[in-house]
Amino acid sequence: MNSVANNYNRKKIVFSHGKGIYLFTNDGERYIDLAAGIAVNLLGHSNKDLINALNVQSKKLWHVSNLYEIDEQVTLASKLTDCSFANKVFFCNSGAEAVECTIKAARRYHFSKGKPEKTDIITFKGSFHGRTLGTIAAASNSSHLEGFGEPLRGFISIERNNIDQLKKVCNEKTAAILIEPVQGEGGINVFDKEFIDGLQAIAKEMDLLILFDEVQCGVGRTGKIFAYQWFDIKPDVMALAKGLGGGFPIGACLMRDDVAEALIPGTHGSTFGGNPLAMAVGNCVMDIVNNVDFLSNVEKKGFFFINQLNNLCEKYPNIITEIRGLGLMIGIKCTVANNLLANKLYENGILTVNAADNVIRILPPLNITMPEIKKVISLFEKSIKEII
Repeated sequence: MNSVANNYNRKKIVFSHGKGIYLFTNDGERYIDLAAGIAVNLLGHSNKDLINALNVQSKKLWHVSNLYEIDEQVTLASKLTDCSFANKVFFCNSGAEAVECTIKAARRYHFSKGKPEKTDIITFKGSFHGRTLGTIAAASNSSHLEGFGEPLRGFISIERNNIDQLKKVCNEKTAAILIEPVQGEGGINVFDKEFIDGLQAIAKEMDLLILFDEVQCGVGRTGKIFAYQWFDIKPDVMALAKGLGGGFPIGACLMRDDVAEALIPGTHGSTFGGNPLAMAVGNCVMDIVNNVDFLSNVEKKGFFFINQLNNLCEKYPNIITEIRGLGLMIGIKCTVANNLLANKLYENGILTVNAADNVIRILPPLNITMPEIKKVISLFEKSIKEII
C-alpha cells in the first residue's frame, strides 16, 4: 500500500536519474524533460556545478537558523540586489512563501506609514500565486478555493490588461497591485506593455506598491534575468523561487529599502529560509545565469523555439492554434484537447506540463542546446501527424 497522500494525479512512471534535459527510468527508457520540475531545474539534471556547490557546503554547515548571520545569505542577497531594483532580500523556502511575504510587506508598509486602512491588493484573473490560504485568496481561482472556508479578505481580482477596470477598483483602501507578468498556470499569458505603463501611472498617482510574482518567470527564464525588465517598470517588491535553486528548495522576497524597513524584527520569519545549503546552490545558479552571454543565448533559443513552433501552428491549425511566451517560457494553445497532444508527446518521449486555457507549457532547462530544440520540434511534428 502506498502511504503517500493522493492529492496529485501522478503518472505511473518512476525516474531513477537524470542528465541535462533527459530523465531516465529504472528500465532504461529516456524522456526529454520540457517541464523541468515545473520551471525549477533551470540548468537541467545532475548539473556538475550545482552538485559541487551543494557537496562543498554540505561538508561545512546545513542549518543554523536566522538567529545568526549567514555569510552565504549575504552573498546571494548582494547578487540579487546588484542586478535588480531591490535593496533588501528575505529568504524562504518556496514560491508560496515568497508571495506571502510580498503580501505582508505591502500591507505592513502602509501600516508603518500611518495608513492601516490600505490593505486591499488588486490581482488578475488567470494568476497563480501558490497554495497557502493567503495565496489562493490572492489568485481567486474558484477551484482552488473550494472547500477551504471563507477566503482571506482584501483581494480584488480583475480582468487582465483592462486598464479601465483597474482604475475603477482602486480607492483609498488599495495598498498594492500584484501581477504575474507572464502567467504560468494561467496559460503563458504575457501582459501588454501598454497596460503595464498604465498600471505604473495609477500606482504612482494613488500611492500603491507594485508587486511582481516572478516565481515561475524570473531568474533568466524569459531571456532577461527578471521578466520585469521586458517592461519599462521597476516593482517595489518581487517574489522569486523555482529556478533560483536549480532544483533545491528556495524562495526570496526582494524589496525596496523603505518597504523592507516595515518588516521589523518579529513581524515575519522562516525557520529554514536562507539555510546555507540553499544559499550555496542559489549563489551558483546566479553565477551561471546572470551572465550577458548566457541570457542572450536563452533569448535566441527562445526566439528560435517559438519561431519553429509557429511554423507548426501554421502547418497544423487543426491541432495547435497559437504560440505564446517569452524566452524559454512557452505556451502552445491547442485546437484539440491539450491532454491529447500532451499524451502523444509523452508516448514519443517528451514531458510537458499543462496549463489553463487549453495550453501546454514548454519550460526546458535554460541550457538546452539548439540541436536538442531541433530534435524536440521533429518529435512535436511526429506527434501531431500521429494525432491527424
